Amino acid sequence: MSDVDLAPEEVPVHQALGMTDEEFASVQDILGRDPEPAELAMYSVMWSEHCSYKSSRAHLGRFPSDAPWVVVGPGENAGVVDLGDGWYAALRIESHNHPSFVEPYQGAATGVGGILRDIFTMGARPVALWDQIRFGPLDDAMNRYLFNGVVSGIAGYGNAVGVPTIGGEVAFEECYAGNPLVNVMCLGIMKAEDLVYGTAGTPGTIAVLLGNATGRDGIGGASVLASASFDEGSSEKRPSVQVGDPFEEKKLIEACLELYRRSLVVGVQDLGAAGLSCAASEPAARAGVGMDLDLDAVHVREGDMTPAELLMSESQERMMAFVDEAKVDEVLAVASKWEIDAAVVGTVKAGSDLIVRHEGAVVATIPAASLTEDAPKLHRPYGEPAWQQDLWTNTLPLLQVPNLKDALLKLLDDPSLADPRWAYEQYDHMLFTNTVVEPGHDASMIRVKGTDKGLSVSTDGNGRHCYLDPRRGGARLVYESALNVAMTGARPMAVVDNLNFGNPEKTGVMWQFVETLEGISQACEALDVPVIGGNVSFYNETDGVDIFPTPVVGMLGMADPMPTDPPRLDQVSDGDHLLMFGPRGSRNLAGSAFEKVMHGHIGGRPDEPDPYLAKAIIELAAQLACSGKVPAMHDIAEGGVALTVAEMCIASEVGATINFSTWIGLFAENPNRFVAAVPAEHVESVLAMAEELDVPTSELGRFGGDVISLQNGSHESTEIPLAEATVTYRTAIPRRMS
Repeated sequence: MSDVDLAPEEVPVHQALGMTDEEFASVQDILGRDPEPAELAMYSVMWSEHCSYKSSRAHLGRFPSDAPWVVVGPGENAGVVDLGDGWYAALRIESHNHPSFVEPYQGAATGVGGILRDIFTMGARPVALWDQIRFGPLDDAMNRYLFNGVVSGIAGYGNAVGVPTIGGEVAFEECYAGNPLVNVMCLGIMKAEDLVYGTAGTPGTIAVLLGNATGRDGIGGASVLASASFDEGSSEKRPSVQVGDPFEEKKLIEACLELYRRSLVVGVQDLGAAGLSCAASEPAARAGVGMDLDLDAVHVREGDMTPAELLMSESQERMMAFVDEAKVDEVLAVASKWEIDAAVVGTVKAGSDLIVRHEGAVVATIPAASLTEDAPKLHRPYGEPAWQQDLWTNTLPLLQVPNLKDALLKLLDDPSLADPRWAYEQYDHMLFTNTVVEPGHDASMIRVKGTDKGLSVSTDGNGRHCYLDPRRGGARLVYESALNVAMTGARPMAVVDNLNFGNPEKTGVMWQFVETLEGISQACEALDVPVIGGNVSFYNETDGVDIFPTPVVGMLGMADPMPTDPPRLDQVSDGDHLLMFGPRGSRNLAGSAFEKVMHGHIGGRPDEPDPYLAKAIIELAAQLACSGKVPAMHDIAEGGVALTVAEMCIASEVGATINFSTWIGLFAENPNRFVAAVPAEHVESVLAMAEELDVPTSELGRFGGDVISLQNGSHESTEIPLAEATVTYRTAIPRRMS
């Protein structure tokens, strides 16, 4: 077993590779013998948590995934939806949490590279990226180092490869100090005829490896790192993180898109987690065929690599193309034109076996489908944690009216709520000149060039709400992201999700997972929005401490035709009426930013969303955005009404007067609400539109002046100078990072 030298001799090799004794016994049963070293390496990566979804697969079928506009649902490299008029969009989200903790720059950079490959593997050109990143508090030097490295990695790769990062979310919470979250989403656009699947085709098809040479970087990287927890003694066991080359990826994108345009490939699979093991076995399994794989033909950059190393390597910027024999020379010519390496490494065969050769000898003979279809499918026990009920009753007594100016300024100064431009200004968001609504708004919007269509995307997450009630928290994220895209004039049409959780071996963590999945599913069913793909990241745990359950929802919406001038936060004018749409009067601060920032408290139970009201609110927002009557809208989320209006004031450089009856109503975060700046001449018709949809409305005040004034009836008002609020909000992150 010296071929896989990853552990001291006294540790069984399969355990060193992350396999249990039961899984090793299953491999023996499948093969009818002990596995060879290369075979064991393949099973270890393909049956890892990251690749096989063994702890989550039993539950993921709960997601609603069918709709007339869904072209490709879960199970392929990316989900694909039909935009009409011969246009498709591809959408995918992935995590690179553990690698980014080990090496933040390369971990984040290769996360971008991997998600880009998922998109152009389907035949689509990647057109935009979004990042959802979470870290521990910025008063700690390590968290600042991780935050800086991750943002630099996303910027360095995305900018160089030429795909704009146009939105996302940044958050900081104590539970992420030992386990930062780095989720990246990508959107691609294609013509219908360019769609490609990850299939090996029929017997006789040739496998051509395109792109970078294979090295030892990333051996067992994503598959091993994402399948275990960190602890004090784990640093020496961590495999090397992959190293990305965005310029090579750019050439690979253009070469592959040319191959698709010229109909030169039968199928394509990218080499991400599990490397060649995945790229050979998954397409063969999908096609129900076998394959001969010759490792001697693989172009390498390091000598003396063993078969196991070649099969496990996660070296970046590599693709496997399956090509009719008669077209191989044309494929190689395209590769040469784009100056990327290419080599014939295999042949598709009848039967079901994947046969791997090295130095003239057969080093592996295994049923290709066994690496995927026979992977463990665990039914882990789950149950509500013993502390959950106590958490719901642990509400903070709020008997005294706070200093409202101090409260609002502290919220504006919290890095999770403050201006995130320190991060997104490092990203080039105007590449392709398609961006209509750039970072800093509720959702981002791009145009589909050559059409009247606009695509809007919002990515949202809230670990505190999901910690307090994972089902309600998951549902609220779907409604929030749908509302965000609606405020650009788009109708929600598809979801991808990234489910970040702690150790699934704990019954409480699995309960959080199942409850979150149910909440997301119920909300998607209420909105008739399918889940077309996603990712599960377990074992986000360090020294026994789990992160908050942190699902991230990425919502795609389409406007056809796209509004000429979508609402923006920076389009408020002096004299505009301040209207709120949705229920008023919640006294629930559970999970709110106010409780966390002002009191360091997390407890209680967030309000349950109303699916009927949510649907009406989303429809109203889309109608208003397309009407041309509402220059600015903003959803009410973290920080409540007070922070929501303050953000609009800061963006537009205009003050506001906010009338309130109870101070809690300023900071409560109950769902299904948004505010709008409405010119006086449109107020009546806007209110009529809301009444038609049976949406409650309130007039909160006016925009104007140079202060944010909080007024409670006859009581003395609280005034926050807009200039002070702006400086606090703009400098919160840079001040800490400097």
